Amino acid sequence: MSKTDASRFRLWLANSPRFLPFADVATPDLPLPRLLRLSLFQISVGMSLVLLVGTLNRVMIVELGVPASLVGLMISMPVLFAPLRALIGFRSDHHRCALGWRRVPYLWQGSLLQFGGFAIMPFALLVLGGAGHAAEAPVWIGRLSAALAFMLVGAGIHVVQTVGLALATDLTVHESHPRVVGLMYVMLLLGMLGSALLFGHALEDFSPGRLVQVIQTAAVTGLALNAIALWKQEPRQSRRPTSSPAPAPSFRSTWLQLLETGNTFRALFIVGVGTLAFSMADILLEPFGGQILGMAVSATTRLTALLAGGGLVGFAFASHVLSKGGSPLKMALAGALLGIPAFMAVIVAASLQSPMIFLLGNLFIGFSGALFGHGTLTATMQSAPEEHNGLALGAWGAVQATAAGVGVASSGILRDMVNLVAPEVQLVPTSGANGYLAVYLIEASLLVLTVAVLLPLVYRSNELHTGRRAHLHHSP
Repeated sequence: MSKTDASRFRLWLANSPRFLPFADVATPDLPLPRLLRLSLFQISVGMSLVLLVGTLNRVMIVELGVPASLVGLMISMPVLFAPLRALIGFRSDHHRCALGWRRVPYLWQGSLLQFGGFAIMPFALLVLGGAGHAAEAPVWIGRLSAALAFMLVGAGIHVVQTVGLALATDLTVHESHPRVVGLMYVMLLLGMLGSALLFGHALEDFSPGRLVQVIQTAAVTGLALNAIALWKQEPRQSRRPTSSPAPAPSFRSTWLQLLETGNTFRALFIVGVGTLAFSMADILLEPFGGQILGMAVSATTRLTALLAGGGLVGFAFASHVLSKGGSPLKMALAGALLGIPAFMAVIVAASLQSPMIFLLGNLFIGFSGALFGHGTLTATMQSAPEEHNGLALGAWGAVQATAAGVGVASSGILRDMVNLVAPEVQLVPTSGANGYLAVYLIEASLLVLTVAVLLPLVYRSNELHTGRRAHLHHSP
């Protein structure tokens, strides 16, 4: 290599973190290619979420003619496993494998659960919808097999994401955790966006055979991505065969110990209420745009892109600020504060019949939700005891996933109840808007509650930070 080429190479290495997103998270022990490979499990999770909540939701209702109430019940099945994420993380913290691994066996088991669920899902859905010769099968077989498929995939998603984030925390230094969180969730969003486009294109000419091909391709792809992600990631713990390891602590005692550490209970309450606030509108945004603002289908499809785009910008911004030493609690507080005017903008859009204000509100909902999620997860990673990373991240994931599921399930019920109880009260010119507006007002109120509970934690962390700086300044 010539001197000129060598100097250019050194210049690129010195400046690449400025131009390559999250390049500065890499370390000599964990280079960027290895970290990007690890993040492939988030691509797998994003693909599974899009298939469950988006693509199959429409296919079951429109193409297969499954009742919407039954579809909603099937989609809510994965939420049943969300509270178990804390137990999953705890088990991976203390797992003893003959090969010296803790996280890898759980990652592989979660991958197999995903694969198994997707393997039987297309046939279960065809029986459920009575397509072709499947119409001769008993109704209960379709419902039972579809429920089993959704439960397996949901369990696999929760196991893979919980243990994958715990492994990422194990492999990175404390100072890199904010950028690791940003990288992992950017990969999740990219996986959701890319798979949504691919699934939509593949199922454009729908047929039962095409449905089987798409879902089984997703099963194989998810298994392959997770296998590549975990390959040679976790270092093996050497242990003498004659040594007798100490018995693992019980989950109950460890969980109670974690709750007594700092402000864990308050922090989990903040995660639950804030996530509930941001997730209640997920399934109402597109119907609201079409029914209340008269937007075309092509226009409402931009909402997903706007939410994802705002989320990408929010995660990138939060990663940059937190990597410079910013407070994750302040970042979560900023997300909750910005979310309040974002939801109010949606309400104002209905009153003014302004699609532009509605689209801007959605953009800032995605942005503020990303700030809140990044801040709470980074705070959890930084405050978790090193020996209980899996438990702490599992607790965060359990509360976050459960709150998101409850928010999605309750928003439609609340909208219908309000429209049924007060149909004659017209808050805006368009009829049927009362239910939507009630949900958005509840979301804004929940964010106000989140801010009120979060402010004391931010104030306390500021006092601790000021006290440390004063101690360092006066120490010899």
